[in-house]
Parts: sequence; C-alpha cells; structure tokens
Amino acid sequence: MDGAVSVEFVLTCLVVAALPGTGAVFTMAAAAGRGARAGLVAALACTLGTVPHAALAVGGLAALMQAGSAPFAVVRWAGVAYLLFLAWRLLRERGPLAAPPPGGRAPSVLRVLASGVAVNLLNPKLTVFFLAFLPQFAPAGQGAGGAAVLAVLSAVFMAVTFAVFAVYGGLAALVRGRFGRGGPAGAWVRRAFAGAFAVLAVRLAVGGLA
Repeated sequence: MDGAVSVEFVLTCLVVAALPGTGAVFTMAAAAGRGARAGLVAALACTLGTVPHAALAVGGLAALMQAGSAPFAVVRWAGVAYLLFLAWRLLRERGPLAAPPPGGRAPSVLRVLASGVAVNLLNPKLTVFFLAFLPQFAPAGQGAGGAAVLAVLSAVFMAVTFAVFAVYGGLAALVRGRFGRGGPAGAWVRRAFAGAFAVLAVRLAVGGLA
C-alpha cells in the first residue's frame, strides 16, 4: 500500500493543488481580509470540504454525482449560488471574509470554517475529479484492498492541498500587512476577490471545475 504513494503522485498533487481554484481563492480572500490565522483556518476548511467527495469516490458511490444526475445538478447550482453570495457579501464588506471595521468585532473563526467547507462541499465535480485522478496512481489487482489504497492516496492529496493553501494564505497575509486592509487598496482587493468568486461561479455553472 505504501508503494502507491510515489514521488510522481506527490508532485502531481502539488501541481493540481497549486492551480488557482475555489479553495485557493477562498483562502487568499480570508487571509487578505482577516490575516494569517483566518487564512490558515480557511485552508483547513477547504481541505475538509473535499473529504465527502473523496469518500464517495473511494466508496464506489461516485455515480451519485455523475454529470447529468439530479444530485449533481442540485449541488452544482447550490454551489453557484453560494459563490455569488460570497462575492456579493465581499462587495458589501460583510461576511466571514471581510475585514472587521475599526473597533468592530470580527466574525467568529467557526464562520470562516463553515464557509470554507461549504465552497468545496458544494462543488460536485470534485467527486468526478477524485474518481478520475486517484485510480491512475493505484496499483492494479488490489482487490479488496483497492479502497484502502485510494483512501491513503486521498489523504496524501488532502495533506498536500492543505500545505499549498496555507502557503497561499500566508502570502496573502503578507500582502495585507504590506498594503493594509483599508483605504482604496483594500477596496480594490475586495473587488478583485469578489470578481474571482463570480468567475468561479460562472465556470461551475457552465461545466468547468471551479
């Protein structure tokens, strides 16, 4: 089983995790708005949001989320709506990703955690991704142990994802410290992330993996 976790697999995980997507954008938005701690929580949340998708793929239940199925459509459109909601809240300077007003109380860490889990949980194409990606690196002829191998590969992928997202969050927090969270620069940052969420919503709506 250990042999399934190859250097090639880890490097591929790094490349896939580094591609800008919903989790990376959410993590950077949290760190840019609320600092490094919020970015780290967001990275963990987005990673946890992939667990149900990996579980469906490992358990052989990915057919529930095949493109064109009713559950797939319901979850996808819920995901589109949630991404647009995050964009709108950012533009209004509200929600778990927005910087707290001077002297005001920041939203709880649990709200960041819940929002981060939701953005990936409401992306049914992650199930399809796991189903297509993991078997390429699983040795053939595993029999009953095949699910265990896929579970290990999923865990490694999620660990790499968390590490990459944490780096993204750290970089966004550094930018926040350099330019500040308020003023014209802060407003443009919020608009940029709101626009990114809107683009991701459109990609998910038309069939792209957000």
